[in-house]
Amino acid sequence: MCGICGELRFDDQTADLAAIGRMRNALRHRGPDHTAQWHSGPIAFGHTRLSIIDLSPASDQPMLDADTGCALVFNGVIYNYRALRGELNKLGQRFTSSGDTEVILKAYAQWGDDCVRRLDGMFAFALWDPRRRNLLLARDRFGMKPLYLTHDNRRLRFASSLPALLAGGGVDTAIDSLALHHLFSLHAVVPAPRTILRGVRKLEPAHTLRIDPSGMRWLTRYWQLDATRPDPPPNEHEWIDATRAALQAALDSHVHAADVPVGVLLSGGLDSSLLVGMLAGKIQDLRTYSIGFQSLDADTERADEFTYSDLVAQTFGTCHHQLSIPNSAVLERLPQTIARMTEPMFSHDVVAFDLLAEWVGSDVKAVLAGQGADEVFAGYFWYPRMEAESGLPVERFSRHYVDRDHGEWLRFIDPAHHVPDVTGEFLEAALQRPRADTFLDQVLRLDVTTLIVDDPVKRVDNLPMAHALELRVPFLDRSLVELAARMPPAFRLREDGKFPLKAIARGVLPDAIIDRPKGYFPVPALKHVRGPFRARMREILNSRASRERGLYQRHFIDALLAAPEAPAHFTRIQGSKLWHAALLEWWLQVHVDGSPP
Repeated sequence: MCGICGELRFDDQTADLAAIGRMRNALRHRGPDHTAQWHSGPIAFGHTRLSIIDLSPASDQPMLDADTGCALVFNGVIYNYRALRGELNKLGQRFTSSGDTEVILKAYAQWGDDCVRRLDGMFAFALWDPRRRNLLLARDRFGMKPLYLTHDNRRLRFASSLPALLAGGGVDTAIDSLALHHLFSLHAVVPAPRTILRGVRKLEPAHTLRIDPSGMRWLTRYWQLDATRPDPPPNEHEWIDATRAALQAALDSHVHAADVPVGVLLSGGLDSSLLVGMLAGKIQDLRTYSIGFQSLDADTERADEFTYSDLVAQTFGTCHHQLSIPNSAVLERLPQTIARMTEPMFSHDVVAFDLLAEWVGSDVKAVLAGQGADEVFAGYFWYPRMEAESGLPVERFSRHYVDRDHGEWLRFIDPAHHVPDVTGEFLEAALQRPRADTFLDQVLRLDVTTLIVDDPVKRVDNLPMAHALELRVPFLDRSLVELAARMPPAFRLREDGKFPLKAIARGVLPDAIIDRPKGYFPVPALKHVRGPFRARMREILNSRASRERGLYQRHFIDALLAAPEAPAHFTRIQGSKLWHAALLEWWLQVHVDGSPP
């Protein structure tokens, strides 16, 4: 896992090495083990390395292929790199390292742009081909690894984080009004290629972008998720057996593609507990990690799930670590967490991930987590509610998911940024794409290929990598996702969702873990806008910077500040609208205005 950056000039000038250096320095936290850069005329790459596979200097980057002259910077992990290496060896390719980076170079030498179709993993890479004199950018199928872009008529730059692009300089930081509509409608999700800043874009997941020094661009989608039933359809037992086999294969590949110990983030829920149960007999002294928070008072929910995580750790005899965080530490850490956000993120657990990653990263370099299981196997409460609705697909979806109706968005946002209901248009088009049999097939495909990319996938890359911790998500393994997408949604929704996972967990996990109500990661100090947290939100939104920026209509902000916990001031999935408004303004003050966090 690493940080990558680079520049390709369109104006016959040599690449700006000073800008590459600034971007690379901004990415240093992602890869503290080695840093370097490479340049040749109009092209330059920077790289910071976190050594997980092949710890030797032979896998340092930027990496050059002596046979083709191609240069590569790569962030991520290719889980099937050993199988690809064996296939490429038989085809005559020769290797000088034992890692996955060189496998990408040799796969490109053998198959050209089609090499991405053979890569299973999470990745973003940039490859310069001197023979064709053009640059190939690629991003994995689920957008697990980020790739941010900024370009004008003089050059294109790319980086693993938006702040790194800003460090390079020359970026248009005006607000993208269409992205603003997405941000406040889809709880901080801004679907690629947009970001909240007009001058920064993201390469779409499952796409490659080829670009040459004249500025010509070729964007290609290399994968799509099929959400239709197979013919003949498997029976229930066959679906369950296939799920067990696919998840086990994903776990094996995620654990074995590492030359360092790999732990598990253990929340005590079904998903992470199942990972532990299926790994416990295969890894000696398996490390597990759980985090919890203090409750605010007797009226708020319990803020840890240690009862369940302790049960799992004791059942399987893991080397378990537990950390309890006081609420004062949450509020104290919030400014640093916002400074680490590559884009604005509204989820209450952002601070949890930041604190968790810092703590776990001091012990291991790589961990597995259960993110993605709810989207892949229909675990959220809103799916059956959507299914029970009537009307057009976008209406059924929006009533239980979209944070604000368009009318409320217009009352909230200053008229200078008003746009049509672009989120509704986006959702309608996305849901109606072909190769989905039913409405819930449409919804689940949208979730796992688009919405999950910015929440939670972006979170589990951005914040752990701020502490040089690689987080792997087996439930987003391509084969497992493709299998689940072809299951009837009703099968996945049985027993309040995630039925295939519950079925394979029987006999592996204690029944108390399988049958418990679904839990969420509560961070009471952020969920309940009270006391010092409320005072900080007031300070941010009433600041001179906020008033001069003028994103919001003041009467709307005043109403939120007056009664932040009024029922109307929570979104449909129970997000605080005051926190949403304050978080974006705070993020802009830190990353665009350059104010101290």
